[in-house]
Amino acid sequence: MILETRGIGKSFGSVLALREVSMSVEAGQVTCVLGDNGAGKSTLIKILSGVHQHDAGSLLVDGAEARFASPRDALDRGISTVYQDLAMIPLMSVWRNFFLGSEPRRGLLGFDVRRARRVARDELRAMGIDVRDVDQPVGTLSGGERQSVAIARAVYFGARVLILDEPTSALGVKQAGVVLRYIAAARDRGLGVVFITHNPHHAYPVGDRFLLLNRGTSLGQYAKADISRERLTSLMAGAAELEELAHELERD
Repeated sequence: MILETRGIGKSFGSVLALREVSMSVEAGQVTCVLGDNGAGKSTLIKILSGVHQHDAGSLLVDGAEARFASPRDALDRGISTVYQDLAMIPLMSVWRNFFLGSEPRRGLLGFDVRRARRVARDELRAMGIDVRDVDQPVGTLSGGERQSVAIARAVYFGARVLILDEPTSALGVKQAGVVLRYIAAARDRGLGVVFITHNPHHAYPVGDRFLLLNRGTSLGQYAKADISRERLTSLMAGAAELEELAHELERD
């Protein structure tokens, strides 16, 4: 187990954002975290990536308890987060964005441009990403292609766990399919992937396990073999709350 939470909780003043949430992330698997707006997905991401610190429960990396004081701490442990805004500069080239903040140096001559172009091109191809020209501005790429560049960048810089924040939410069917293929490619390269989404139809094809959140609490974590696409969709649509209400009414 690379990354695990056990009964994680987080409050902001009197507001309880997460309560006793447990999940696990293994190498070569995709863990999908599903929930509507306000379910607690963003808070969970920020704890895993070192933006927030948990108030209760435990965070474990490689089986040992950990507490990240900053995003740098999480990165140093191999946990890389790709947010929806991607942290890319549209007018810069693909290869400049690939190395943004981590530019390769060549002695006293400064930025090794030739190496940067070559590495960016080779790494994108290794992930199966077909970028016509690494010199083109990243802003000319489609949304799915930009997400794919961000995934390839995280893989190259040594991510062991890749956290993806709603990578398909603003994409059409075709571009969402592109991103899902690259999520599968990252998994096949041995990474543990955390796929945050509100869309069970995107999660189910690539997911190995599914954590469902609702109002900061867990509705359960399921292995793919234990839940059908229809049941997952049903739970996302509020079936669990309706079942609980029905039981209450029957008791009354």
